[in-house]
Amino acid sequence: MALPDEASAFSAYRLLQYHGISPEHLAIVGEGYSSPERVGLFQPMQIAFANARRFAFFTGTVGTTVAVVGVLICILILKVPVHLSFLLLLIPVGALVAGFLGAVIGGILGLLGEGSTAGIYLHHLRQGHYLLMLEGPEKLVRQGQDILKQYCLPKAR
Repeated sequence: MALPDEASAFSAYRLLQYHGISPEHLAIVGEGYSSPERVGLFQPMQIAFANARRFAFFTGTVGTTVAVVGVLICILILKVPVHLSFLLLLIPVGALVAGFLGAVIGGILGLLGEGSTAGIYLHHLRQGHYLLMLEGPEKLVRQGQDILKQYCLPKAR
């Protein structure tokens, strides 16, 4: 939850503690408190590159496996002569293509998914706001959201 000032963030923190949520599940992020990196809030490009590497490795491995199986099927089952060496080129080409596509897809998903959410929160921090982060089992997070909704008034327009 993004809060406009330090007093609001600390009040919400204390409210959650009052309702039985342990401080080990809470963190205030902002000037004078935890840094974004310390609580796992990274820059969108860091997230995109991490996802790109993860997807590239996975899809490259799958591409290599599929290419090796394809070559073995061609040689053993379809009885294609081994001297047709172009089949062996399928292995590195398949791995490269799959790895490249995986990196592109992973980067895009990283930017559009976690990266966009992180960007929004980092924008709040650059504006001088504070974040109150609650981490734990889903039931605990929902309890915290319900508590904060109960005490928060909608903004006047």
